[in-house]
Amino acid sequence: MPYFGPAFVISVTGMSGISAPSGPLEGIVVLDLTRALAGPHAAMMLGDLGARVIKVESPTGDDTRTWGPPFMDPTEGARESTYFLSANRNKESITLDLKDAGDQEVLARLVERSDVLMENFRVGVLDRLGFPIERLHELNPRLVVLQITGFGHDGPEAQRAGFDQIAQGEGGLMSLTGLSEPTKVGVPIADLLAGMNGAYGVVSALYERERTGRGRVVHTSLLAGMVGVHAFQGTKWTVAGEVPGLAGGHHPSIAPYGMFATRTAPVQIACGSEKLWAAFAGEFRIDPATPGFGTNPERVANRDALIALIEGLLADLDAETVLARLDAAGVPAGKVRSLDDVYAWEQTRSQGLLIDVEHATLGPIQLPGPTLRFDDNPYAGGRTEHAAPPTLGQHNDEIRAWLTRPSDTAE
Repeated sequence: MPYFGPAFVISVTGMSGISAPSGPLEGIVVLDLTRALAGPHAAMMLGDLGARVIKVESPTGDDTRTWGPPFMDPTEGARESTYFLSANRNKESITLDLKDAGDQEVLARLVERSDVLMENFRVGVLDRLGFPIERLHELNPRLVVLQITGFGHDGPEAQRAGFDQIAQGEGGLMSLTGLSEPTKVGVPIADLLAGMNGAYGVVSALYERERTGRGRVVHTSLLAGMVGVHAFQGTKWTVAGEVPGLAGGHHPSIAPYGMFATRTAPVQIACGSEKLWAAFAGEFRIDPATPGFGTNPERVANRDALIALIEGLLADLDAETVLARLDAAGVPAGKVRSLDDVYAWEQTRSQGLLIDVEHATLGPIQLPGPTLRFDDNPYAGGRTEHAAPPTLGQHNDEIRAWLTRPSDTAE
């Protein structure tokens, strides 16, 4: 297993199952009934901010525990998938069979003690398990419920199962991505965006609850996440009536803005204004007013010729030289890094984007870290401590013991 040395975080031995580290959401209890990625990512974001997240898993575990290789610790019954590890830090795990009456009673008690419940079953599954929204709010009127679906909780295709790559295609993102054919994004971006949207919806509902005293239901979907990030490509159709196509490695509305070949490696160059175009042109002895290149619309219309011109000028230069010259000229530019390079990069590490945790069976491991930092905390996320993703049912005894104590002393 690769290990990159100390990261810009502290190491911890794990979560007690009784109290959560400090953070903006300290004191909030999240009941995470989700599996796979969209819901677990949403719950993890709240855990990063200090919420106590109790992950309810079936006796066989979250689906992603089997998604691999790669797996760590291949011992029968003890292996951990790196996929699961990516979406479940700062959580506790309890196993429940939600078709069992006794375990349903445990779930009901967890609902009573929680501030948030997250689920991403198909539409209607939670109702059939005996926990429709009406019952959830009877058990706990202050409960905020997040429901993540594939294509929305209502409408003609609400019953469809949601899988990331299908949503990327159905939601139009693949039609914009790639060079010669539609291509999925290299990470499950539909899942991740649905999780992010769900997390900010939950935080908004918690804030509203301070005024109303009652929780509400938040809905989002993989489809909503895809359509919600169409940005200027969406209005290209809705306003201008033009159907966008594959964008490849260059911006469809700005030039030069994209990836260019050099002698050694590609570089990314972004001339997002006429001032930057003039600076780039001056550095490489191009007349910025060259016919066909004088304005951004002209450069977009003549993009192929512009790319050929620039790559001809860069052909005998190595990437580092090009980047140094562009930096000196004040033109935004960068490398195309592999992930090992990204995690070794000092700038990544300085932002707390790599965290050290102590896993119950794997020992010390490093994980990609939270994306937020706060002014009174040099570490990533709202916490001062981070816990490794749990093993299956790791906190069964602790959580069940917690439920036996009066709620006013439960923490």
